[in-house]
Amino acid sequence: MSQANDNVAVAKSLFNGDWEQLTPHEREVIEDVLSRITGPRDVNKEFTKRSTFGERASDTIAAFGGSWTFILIFFAALVFWTVVNTEILGPLHEAFDPYPYIFLNLMLSMLAAIQASIIMMSQNRQSAKDRLDAEIDHAVNVRAELTIRELGEHLHRIERMIAITAFERADQQDNDCNHLAE
Repeated sequence: MSQANDNVAVAKSLFNGDWEQLTPHEREVIEDVLSRITGPRDVNKEFTKRSTFGERASDTIAAFGGSWTFILIFFAALVFWTVVNTEILGPLHEAFDPYPYIFLNLMLSMLAAIQASIIMMSQNRQSAKDRLDAEIDHAVNVRAELTIRELGEHLHRIERMIAITAFERADQQDNDCNHLAE
């Protein structure tokens, strides 16, 4: 079905049978307004289409890095590291990273540096996504305001035509009454 036929079907459903009672001009105005209405844009789809593999990876890594799963796994790894180096290998003097765990500190510092960069990349992408969402909202609001203004102007024209028609009918009735009285 074409866009024009879709618009007519939408208009007919909105007017519940009153569509046929509208003038051709009124129908044309309504169809014109409906033709300018587009479907909503999906920010998530648009943003996913534009994202690179690295950007999607940074989002996934940042999501995992900020989860309880990561915290619990990381905590377990730290406990394992310290227990192995202190309680198991320490008494045998074979600890690969004895207390004060200098190698562990180096690994944690490198992880923090890399993870901070990845989280910042993900936050920058989220900011860009939020800007796109705000841009789409603004465009929808502008279109809605313009459509409301057009409909308001058209309603004022219809009101004027109804008032003129009512005045002409009242004038005609007065003339008819005057002719009957004579």
